[in-house]
Amino acid sequence: MKSPIFFVSGIGTEVGKTVTSAILMKALDAAYWKPVQSGDLHWTDTDKVKSWTGLPEDRFFSERHRLNEPLSPHASAALDGIHIQLEDFSLPVTERPLLIEGAGGLLVPLNDQDTILDLIQVLQVPVVLVSRHYLGSINHTLLSIEVLQSRGVPIAGLLFNGPENKHTESAIQQLSGLTPLVRIDELAEINAQSIAAAAERYGAVLRKALLPQISITNRQTGY
Repeated sequence: MKSPIFFVSGIGTEVGKTVTSAILMKALDAAYWKPVQSGDLHWTDTDKVKSWTGLPEDRFFSERHRLNEPLSPHASAALDGIHIQLEDFSLPVTERPLLIEGAGGLLVPLNDQDTILDLIQVLQVPVVLVSRHYLGSINHTLLSIEVLQSRGVPIAGLLFNGPENKHTESAIQQLSGLTPLVRIDELAEINAQSIAAAAERYGAVLRKALLPQISITNRQTGY
């Protein structure tokens, strides 16, 4: 059976995709790939997930593009004299579940015509969507769900990250029809111990929801 692959995307930037990826990686005993790193090359998202999970080096795949400025990939690439193309990307080969972490939200541009969502469609993988509560997050979450559904991209799961907001979570669930997998409580500190504890706490639910899902999703959608 094909190893599960999930694209971890968010409703925007700074919603906790990297922390979520680290927790998922520990919970699913997975591998990790960040296709595009834009800025922070001294301490990349891959570096963070390595540090927080303590998993072996061979679980991590090199970024396809490492861009210098902390900007949208299309802008950072232009400053570096690079033109990102969808043809640049191919899935790493691994027998483990694979987590692919995006850059920002779904419609972040990679070049003048392609976005992160276009990359997801080229890779043909389902999405784990990370939401975080703030003023406007209901709108951002529902728009993200709608654009995924309109493009025919399978949603493997919706996941809330951070402090609870019952009114927001209820509205999103009622209006989208999606039941969140889990809500990851705010971590007082982000380190190997807190990531391991979160993976232990949520792992059973995440494994039950995600590990058998990919083969079913593939048969139903052609993904």
